[in-house]
Amino acid sequence: MAFTPLNALNAYLAVARRRSFAAAAADLGVSPSALSQSVRQLEKRLGVSLLMRTSRSVSLTDEGQRLLESAGPAVDQALESLKKVTARTEEVTGRIRLSVPTFSVPQVVAPLLPRFLARHPHVEVDVRVEDRFVDIVTEGLDAGIRFSDAIERDMVQVRLSGPARFIVVGAPGYLARKGTPDKPEDLLEHECIGIRSATTGGRYVWELERGKKTWRVPVQGPVVTNDVGLMRSLAEEGLGLLYTFESQVAAELKRGSLRVVLEPYAALVPGIYLYYPSRTQVSRALKAFVAVAREMAAEWKEQAR
Repeated sequence: MAFTPLNALNAYLAVARRRSFAAAAADLGVSPSALSQSVRQLEKRLGVSLLMRTSRSVSLTDEGQRLLESAGPAVDQALESLKKVTARTEEVTGRIRLSVPTFSVPQVVAPLLPRFLARHPHVEVDVRVEDRFVDIVTEGLDAGIRFSDAIERDMVQVRLSGPARFIVVGAPGYLARKGTPDKPEDLLEHECIGIRSATTGGRYVWELERGKKTWRVPVQGPVVTNDVGLMRSLAEEGLGLLYTFESQVAAELKRGSLRVVLEPYAALVPGIYLYYPSRTQVSRALKAFVAVAREMAAEWKEQAR
């Protein structure tokens, strides 16, 4: 047991409180002989006797009693402060910067964040909702959420959902007026609510598939927008057909304000993924976020069975 005044003082206080070298040694995790040596060194340094030792007992001298009463509370306070600092360093802190698309907010982000922040309240999460393709490394972000086909191959990917569909929907009133398309080419004869690409700024071409065959249909219509809520509202009003991620119109499909058309041609995507750069130094905050995301993804998978 190396001698330092503070170590020796703590050793003495343990013996003084327990009135036993054996019991104090067990508390401190050292041998009784090492503890005795440390106390003797302290007495030598101070030039006073602190303990009266016999073969059967240990008692305090007057100097030893005064040292216990004066130094004991201060040392206890110092040790408690060290414990608090250690506890704080074990807490996950920091900030996570995420880039997520609009469609992922209700399905993934909104249910995930409350659980994560309940466990790690000292982490700040900066969520950027944007539908353009984002280079998270160049823009200084920690992670993103996208469909797998939009993620660079050198990224670590964590699956959050199963396969999903892009579908074409229309309001019952619109379908009664304009008819129901039977094949992808029929969309060219329909009013379609255009999607403004957040990446290119152009009108998005609707993609459909059946088996190994695919279609890219340059639809036209009276409105082009990049706002999902506006698209959904206009489709419900019967202004035109809408091409959308299925979960974004789940409520409307359930109540019948929108109906699926061209269902055999619905495009299937592998699923939604959380991704982040494949680098060795991942922050503790991001590691904690990934852990919670994996946990919730497992629960969602179980619920879907």
